[in-house]
Amino acid sequence: MLAQIEQEEGAAMDAAARAAYASIDGGGLLHVFSTGHSHMIVEEMFYRSGGLVPVNPILSDELMLHTGAITSTHMERMPGKAAEVLGKAGLRAGDTILISSNTGINTVPVEAALYAKERGLTVVCVTSKKISRTLASRAPEGKRLYEVSDIVIDNHAPRGDGLLTIPGTQQITGGASTFGSLFIAQRIVLKIENLYLAQGRMPPVLCSANLPGGDEYNTSAVAAYQGRIKALC
Repeated sequence: MLAQIEQEEGAAMDAAARAAYASIDGGGLLHVFSTGHSHMIVEEMFYRSGGLVPVNPILSDELMLHTGAITSTHMERMPGKAAEVLGKAGLRAGDTILISSNTGINTVPVEAALYAKERGLTVVCVTSKKISRTLASRAPEGKRLYEVSDIVIDNHAPRGDGLLTIPGTQQITGGASTFGSLFIAQRIVLKIENLYLAQGRMPPVLCSANLPGGDEYNTSAVAAYQGRIKALC
């Protein structure tokens, strides 16, 4: 599956990297947003060793699992929730936002994409087109995430989001979308860094805080972005 992503999604990942690089180079940010298990792509791209500094994680407890798993499923289907969450995220015209949703049919991811586009952001989505095309949208607009995004990256997860079948049953297991989405996240980061290097510039990356000098390095690296990224505190 990862080989398929690398071979077939290269152009889309390049486009996502170019959009994010242009936003960052212009003084903006790469925002990352998701719900449910897909929120792991947000944490993967934010404040990690070797990761980019100008990444704004948009995480809402109500849309994640740790404070109420069943509740989060209901919340990601709620009209107006995306505007409520993104309205506090500091989006600006010219920024880029990456939205991850495996099925791409729930209201919040779709409305998040539309909300961001209306405000002049480039919208990148990570989704499984194989799954999304077979399901009806739950969004009031009747659209799926890949239909309202500027750049679409397919994570190639199979229907049911599992790589394996339990013997003697039709039950799928082995969560596929996690592997695909996190791989895509790292590929985009590396491609952004390569755009910096092609211009003879050092990418704004973080160092491990557990290495000697790491704290001092990161303090300097994040200083320019603390005014815009609330989670850098």
